Amino acid sequence: MAEVPAAAQALAILRFLARQAGPVQAGTITRELNLPRSTTYHLLATLQAAGFVVHLPEDRRYALGIGAYELGTGYTRQAPLQRLARVPLATLVDRTHYSAHLAVLHGRDVVYVIEERAPGQPSLVTDVDVRLPAQLTASGRAMLAALPVQHVRALFPGPAAFVLRNECGPQSLSALRQLLVTVRRDGYAVENGEVTPGFASIAAAVLDHAQHPIASVALTFADIGVDAAQRDQLARRVIDTAARISRRFSGRGN
Repeated sequence: MAEVPAAAQALAILRFLARQAGPVQAGTITRELNLPRSTTYHLLATLQAAGFVVHLPEDRRYALGIGAYELGTGYTRQAPLQRLARVPLATLVDRTHYSAHLAVLHGRDVVYVIEERAPGQPSLVTDVDVRLPAQLTASGRAMLAALPVQHVRALFPGPAAFVLRNECGPQSLSALRQLLVTVRRDGYAVENGEVTPGFASIAAAVLDHAQHPIASVALTFADIGVDAAQRDQLARRVIDTAARISRRFSGRGN
């Protein structure tokens, strides 16, 4: 089958960017790949419009965008990940008696792929295939905190990117960044009433071998009646469950 030159060149740019330790200048891409300068800029513009490349204007450099990340880990959003996560998630529910779910990041949203409802617990909006704004959910925050800062900036370029459900939650990139600093420090994310009034969630990211977030594990519970000590215990169980799924995904054990 004949090769399509433009497609081959675009793939070469993506592979080159993926091998770099950080963002690079267009001139470097042109030189290293032996491409015409005009071709490099045309392809970069096309890849940027599709979300596969991010332009960092202050640095005058280019990096992989969220589209490339989603493509590279897309298979993890399907059955293999669900099969690996189902038993650890069910164990988490058995030990805490709260409902748990597994979500993946899709653009600025999270998509829920597993829900394990605890007996006697009410139904939640986080049913399978439901999409919610990532910055409002504990699941989304856990994954966003594990992404490179330039990816977060590409996902939330302006005020229009910040969707609210109950008139609360971060409404700017600076507010989101401050929130994510706390998530990184604690090792887990929280959400209180920003998705459903009266309910809180705790989540931790599931990471692949390169420490990229492929999913997140979360517990959801009624906000009233769960004190700080209990929340700390729940957070530890969520972190342990996410780590267990990470190990299973990377083939490092159960």
